[in-house]
Amino acid sequence: MIKPQSFWHWLAVGFGSGLAPKAPGTFGTLAALPLVILGWWQLSPLVYAALTVPLFALGVYASERTARDFGIKDPGAIVVDEWVGLWASALFLPFHWLNVLLIFVLFRIFDIAKPWPVSWADRRCQGGLGIMLDDLLAGAMACAVLQLGWRVLT
Repeated sequence: MIKPQSFWHWLAVGFGSGLAPKAPGTFGTLAALPLVILGWWQLSPLVYAALTVPLFALGVYASERTARDFGIKDPGAIVVDEWVGLWASALFLPFHWLNVLLIFVLFRIFDIAKPWPVSWADRRCQGGLGIMLDDLLAGAMACAVLQLGWRVLT
């Protein structure tokens, strides 16, 4: 059981959203949704995209430190990876309420099902990078599906 003791622990557990006793990844993703919507709606696409890199880097550090401090390889309570993965799902998509629903659903599907290359990253990468990378890839896959969908339908 993780009991956050520092800022990095709190960041890693999504400021408490990952401490849900069941389905912490889903609760973490739900908790990230308002921040993703706010950023998506208020920031230019380039600024939104540019913020992905430092958010990912902070997540790698927070995840690595939290996993090490609690002696657990990939604690389910760490959900900063879901936050960044969901953030990546919305990259360069138009803000639309249907997209809000679709980024959530598609990201969770890719995160849970772990198709290649998500499964590769999950198996091969260790530490904070391993915790974060598979979710970033799941978010990129959700984004790619939605980008394609928008181009076909509009």
